[in-house]
Amino acid sequence: ILDIGCGYGGLMFAMNKTFPDELLLGLEIRDKVSNFVGEKVNSIRNNSQLAECTNTAILRTNAMKSLHCYFPKESINKMFFCFADPHFKKSNHRRRIINTALLTDYCYMLKPKGKIYTVTDVEDLHNWQVEKLEEHPMFERVSEEEDREDPCVNFMREGTDEAQK
Repeated sequence: ILDIGCGYGGLMFAMNKTFPDELLLGLEIRDKVSNFVGEKVNSIRNNSQLAECTNTAILRTNAMKSLHCYFPKESINKMFFCFADPHFKKSNHRRRIINTALLTDYCYMLKPKGKIYTVTDVEDLHNWQVEKLEEHPMFERVSEEEDREDPCVNFMREGTDEAQK
């Protein structure tokens, strides 16, 4: 399970007990933030005598440039994009983490029935993400019922540091 742009790791820490058999890997581009998360993971592991957070890790990387170098075909169950940088200017839309070219890469790495989760508090970005995902031939929107029953949706809406603000 990937949390791309994980920030301070709130989503990973909220989900790690629910998915004990899955590796929760946060990807973060900022040095200080990724170092903080790594130290927090190690602290939780040490304080629990390795009973907690053994399935949680962080990698400092630029996911837009190097994600395909880390993951082989059909190796990821879930990908989270929570409160991504909206890049408001039209000339910067190509820098958005959800775009046509990157969706093809994500599709390659996702297992069959794998899911992409997005959440944002910026309506324009939300509409952009929905449009790009709906236009891509390899993705389809899940039903509202499936959405309601998915525990990841609640974690994403309430477990991230941004959602708690």
